[in-house]
Parts: sequence; structure tokens; C-alpha cells
Amino acid sequence: MLLAGKRLLITGITTDDSIAFSAARVAQEQGAEIVVTGFGRAMRLTERAVQRLPTPPPVLELDINEPADVTAVVGDLEQRWGSLDGALHAIAYAPADALGGNFLNTPAESAATAFLTSAFSFKTLAVGVLPLLQKAGGGALVGLDFDNRTAWPAYDWMGVAKSALQSVCRYLARDLGQHQVRVNLVSAGPLRTVAAKSIPGFDHLHDTWAERAPLPWDSSNPEAVAKMICVLLSDWAPLTTGEVIHVDGGFHAISAPPTKGESS
Repeated sequence: MLLAGKRLLITGITTDDSIAFSAARVAQEQGAEIVVTGFGRAMRLTERAVQRLPTPPPVLELDINEPADVTAVVGDLEQRWGSLDGALHAIAYAPADALGGNFLNTPAESAATAFLTSAFSFKTLAVGVLPLLQKAGGGALVGLDFDNRTAWPAYDWMGVAKSALQSVCRYLARDLGQHQVRVNLVSAGPLRTVAAKSIPGFDHLHDTWAERAPLPWDSSNPEAVAKMICVLLSDWAPLTTGEVIHVDGGFHAISAPPTKGESS
């Protein structure tokens, strides 16, 4: 199995339609042992969701912006396993006034919150678990991204934060390579998760994807994204780091939808 014997930390599970949940399921099916994290009032949702996994894992409290939580999670993993082979960063948040076409009016505090939680937190997680990855002789960190080489309707400061996340990934890859730690992002197409539903204009984005992506895109099924996450967490990508891997049906490679009569 792809992840036999691997011990992984999975963040970001809220409900069973999330990318992180699908990644956790595929990881377990491929032989990994996992611990997941939840946060605040959503902890109950996380605890309920993981009961639907093949083997319900432990759920730890993690507010990524709270240093005490990071220390506690790392301490638990060290006591539980002694080392760690990889982690999925599936953490992002932007206040409502940083989304929805309000770009010019967003206050600095809201933009800063989006950056801190959605981009800087990748560095926070990486630094926290690095000693455990070193004890394993190296490992892999994977984050969830949305391609932001262009500006998207309504995505606003979350788009800026995702662009920052891509830069954070490259710098982490630079600094963690000496520890045999690989750092990559998976850029997913639009999926109908709870988080996506909070983004104004999601339906328009979904319709645009269906028109332009050369491969059929199913916004209700995150499994293809989960499988790529697991490949990057495995030993099958030993020299891949600092990359943004697109799992989007090929949307990113196509400039415009096919014209009428054009063969696909």
C-alpha cells in the first residue's frame, strides 16, 4: 500500500464532504495511521465526521494561531508516536468583509487575518512538527491551494492569501530540504465543501469550470484531490518539492472554452 507504516497529521476536517476528510480516508485505505485536528465550536463536527472514516482516529484541538495549541499537538504526537512522517495543512479563513467583491474596502485587520490563518500558518505548522519529521528521517508537508495566477471574482483577499501561501511553500521547500522534508501544494478545482459554500459567487465559478476544463470536473467529489495529496505524502515523490500540483481537470492550462464545433 502507498502509505503503509506512515504516521500522518491531518488538519482541517470539519465535515465528511471536505477535502481533508477524503484525504484522511484515502490515507487510511493506503495503510497510514492518522491523527486529525479540529478547532473551537467546529470540534463537535470534526468528531462526528471522523466516525465515518474506516478507523475513527483521535481528534486534537488546534487553533493554528494559538502557540499553546501547536505545542500541545506536537507534544501529543511525540508521546503517541515519537516521530511523524507527514502532515496535511488544510487551514484557511478570511473574514466576510475580505470576500465577495469588497476588495477595495477591506480593512487591514481583515486582510491580515486572512494572511495569518491561510498562509503564515503553513510555516507555523511546519516549524511545529519539524522535530518530529527529523526523528523520522524526513517526510512531507502538503498544503491545499487554489491557483491565483489570475484574479477571481469575489475571492478577493483570500486570493491574495493563497498567492502568499504559494510563496511560503517555496521558502519552506528551500529551508526544509536540508532536513529531507518535502513541501508541496495541491491546487484543487472548485469543490462543494462547507468552506466553498461561504464564498460568494461559487456557483458561477463552478459553471465556468465545467465550460473550460478539458477533463470532466465533478465538484461533488474530492477523491482525485485526496489521491494526489496521498501521493505527495508517500515515498513516490522523493524529489518533488516547492511545487504547486494542479488537480483541476486541466482548467489552469486552457485559456478559453472551446468554440462551437471545435473537437475536444
